[in-house]
Amino acid sequence: MAARKWGLTAAVWTMAAALLLAGCGGGEDRKANAPADDSAPSASSAAASDVKAVTIKASNFKFDQPEIRAAKGQTIELTLENEQGNHTLKIDGYEQTVKAGKTISFTADQAGEFEFYCDLMCGTGHADMVGKLIVE
Repeated sequence: MAARKWGLTAAVWTMAAALLLAGCGGGEDRKANAPADDSAPSASSAAASDVKAVTIKASNFKFDQPEIRAAKGQTIELTLENEQGNHTLKIDGYEQTVKAGKTISFTADQAGEFEFYCDLMCGTGHADMVGKLIVE
């Protein structure tokens, strides 16, 4: 009976570890499926000052830009690229979430500082994946 209980306990721990690893470092490299880098403004977006295009690159366990600044009333086009692992980016206060290889668009209509973070449990450094959106 003790051997059966030990086997069940080991199986549960193994499954938990596999799920934890699959969230962040265990996925396929999705960089190949991500859109082209839009961080450099095009002639049309540079002329349209009411649109701010931002590309955030995520890796284990950080975002390449810990801060996004925008003017109140500006439209933000936010793209997330996963360079390592599987991540999302959620902005509290705006209730916006962008998934890897996707772009979202929203208006920065609230002034203040808003935390953003990885909203997909991605491993031991998950809590370190934070930044802030500053709307002035």
